[in-house]
Amino acid sequence: MDKPNKPQGRIEPYHHPAAGWGAIKQVAINLVKERVAGGNYKTLFKQNQPDGFDCPGCAWPDKQHASTFEFCENGVKAVAAEATSKRVTPAFFAEHTVDALMKETDYELEQHGRLTDPLVYNALTDKYEPIAWDAAFALIAKHLKALGNANEAAFYTSGRASNEAAFLYQLFVRMVGTNNFPDCSNMCHEATSRGLPTTVGIGKGTVTLDDFEHCDTILIFGQNPATNHPRMLGELREVSKRGAAIVSINPLRERGLQRFADPQSPVEMLTMSSTKIATTFIQPKLGGDFALLKGVAKRVLELDDQAVAAGHERILDVAFIDEHTSGFDAFAADLRAESWPALEAESGVAREDIENLARIYSNGRRVIATWGMGITQHKNSVQTVHMLSNLMMMRGNIGREGAGLCPVRGHSNVQGNRTVGIEEKPAQAFLDRLGKVFDFEPPREHGYDVVETIEAMLEGHIKVFLGLGGNFSIATPDTPRTWDALRACDLTVHITTKLNRSHLVHGKDALILPTLGRTEIDLQGGVAQGVTVEDSMSMVHISYGMNAPASKNLMSETAIVANIAHATLGSGKVDWLGYARDYSRVRDAIEQTIEGFDNYNERIGHPGGFHLRVASRERDWKTETGKANFIVHRIEEDTPIRRAKKQHGERVMTLMTTRSHDQYNTTIYALNDRYRGVFGQRRVVFINAADLEMLGFQHGDWVDMTTVWNDGIERRADSFLLVEYDIPRGCIGSYYPETNPLVPLSSVGDVCNTPTSKSIPVLLHKSAPPAGVTA
Repeated sequence: MDKPNKPQGRIEPYHHPAAGWGAIKQVAINLVKERVAGGNYKTLFKQNQPDGFDCPGCAWPDKQHASTFEFCENGVKAVAAEATSKRVTPAFFAEHTVDALMKETDYELEQHGRLTDPLVYNALTDKYEPIAWDAAFALIAKHLKALGNANEAAFYTSGRASNEAAFLYQLFVRMVGTNNFPDCSNMCHEATSRGLPTTVGIGKGTVTLDDFEHCDTILIFGQNPATNHPRMLGELREVSKRGAAIVSINPLRERGLQRFADPQSPVEMLTMSSTKIATTFIQPKLGGDFALLKGVAKRVLELDDQAVAAGHERILDVAFIDEHTSGFDAFAADLRAESWPALEAESGVAREDIENLARIYSNGRRVIATWGMGITQHKNSVQTVHMLSNLMMMRGNIGREGAGLCPVRGHSNVQGNRTVGIEEKPAQAFLDRLGKVFDFEPPREHGYDVVETIEAMLEGHIKVFLGLGGNFSIATPDTPRTWDALRACDLTVHITTKLNRSHLVHGKDALILPTLGRTEIDLQGGVAQGVTVEDSMSMVHISYGMNAPASKNLMSETAIVANIAHATLGSGKVDWLGYARDYSRVRDAIEQTIEGFDNYNERIGHPGGFHLRVASRERDWKTETGKANFIVHRIEEDTPIRRAKKQHGERVMTLMTTRSHDQYNTTIYALNDRYRGVFGQRRVVFINAADLEMLGFQHGDWVDMTTVWNDGIERRADSFLLVEYDIPRGCIGSYYPETNPLVPLSSVGDVCNTPTSKSIPVLLHKSAPPAGVTA
């Protein structure tokens, strides 16, 4: 576990707009802090450009009419982290035991820099030592061949892996004989991936970036663009300037959705001005989005009834409902039967505000609904995605220009990974095609997701864990149990660019395999290779690195996967090493296997790449009914929060974990969260002033947190500073990964099995300040 840092920082409200000069300053600070060589600054001007590389950060799409620079503050942090001149060499590990490194914080581990050589763990010295690449591949093959069956191995994937690496990875693993593909999707947008297919037929969004130029209303649910997808603010700024309505639906009033100063606007930068983004803020309580959406839908139905009675234009899109949907009558009946007091109580939003939101939605002719993990990390997250689809279908806002569903994915190729086969529950049609193209019988049994993988490791059913990127030990819930699970493995392997906690929480044997970053030139046989990614809006484009590799002893992800496969399976059936020499051959294989990739190599040569067809965008519904489905859900009464409150009363708080602004996923760039007014520290808890009074605490007090759960396991996180904040009563917020120990492994979303990191019942206990900190 991370040791509590000794905060020497401050809490100070931030009154400036998002981005602007503050972002410019932070860009400069990060380039200097990472010791990025001046010659590598030019890399920034190739970021998200047609002839450059795709940002290794978020999955927001690139403009087809790209400007001179198409990067953001957090994108620069991601690039600077790769382009850093700091190195972690074998000499570093000769001086540091794993036990000593475990005492460092995640931030400190990140700051050591880029890994340069493959490493193997020596249990006698408690140190990582150099190993030749071929010997590393042979060790992996030895462990995999020694398994009783292939399901005793699990293969994790980070959303940053390219289509080429991910496709080869899933092919190799299925040829080994398992569908055990835990991946980062399981922890973020899995509710979207499982929820949308039952409503509209495919688990992807229905909009493109062009739709933002035609919409008149945007509803932003559970999302903080300024930190997580900063380039999205440029689109929102243009929408706002057109006079469109933008509504933020989030427990926190995030700075980036209040005002934004565009660094690409000379006027705003020189005049110190900014643009107002959201016109309305709605702050539901944590887990209240389902009831809020149902309340909005109920009010839209009431408005339609009033319009019919008055002989006015209908509010409902009756033609769309009749031609394209199924189940509306049952849905309408359920809305009519729902009580307003229940909707207000469960959403935490007053009826007046619900009705105002319904009025904004009904006045919109072209409405886009976007959402992030504020929607998807709850027990009822799939039901909430269904209700959001229901609401959008009521007025035909799917498959229309300027309107649609827009789940905003986190990591840069998390959607592409799923498209090319990283899926523990693969479609039978995909397996049929894969088996036909490569002449083998793929495993048909569903594999383990992230939570199931941890459980299987704890039970001794998983003996080998291989991670293609990411930081599994910290990204996952129930941190101490996850660490126990990883340490129970016979072998853990991590393909990575920088040192992180997961390399230190290892199996009996352990390997660190350093890989090229996306910003680096990937030469195979003297020929520069490009890799492809798919963004949040189904655009597929190619990415070429621009910088010299951090070490001559690095291999690309694609080459590492191919060499592991060659060492394990041989190349009698598949020419793995041939794929590693020429990535266009991998793309040819993807084209043969997966629908929509026709002329793959040719189409990625076009500026901006190409759009993968999304059937629901064309009102082609790939559902069992052949139509878009309205789905009825009732408000759930027996929830973990309710059960906890029955036991402990109103002292139970609902915790959501969240990112700071100086963070991307589990990577900590600095100890600040300036938009929320936090500087130099991370162990803080945002809490409503009335709750402080009710609990007998004050702003600035220190607390420990414990989880209220029913399995007899103590879960705690100690030494957090209370910060008075504008957040709904009964709700608190704090950063992950510091609070991941509080998330029970068994606390998961219905259907999707995603950890419920946005709705954990906890108790706060007053504690003394950490050593060295003055109260």
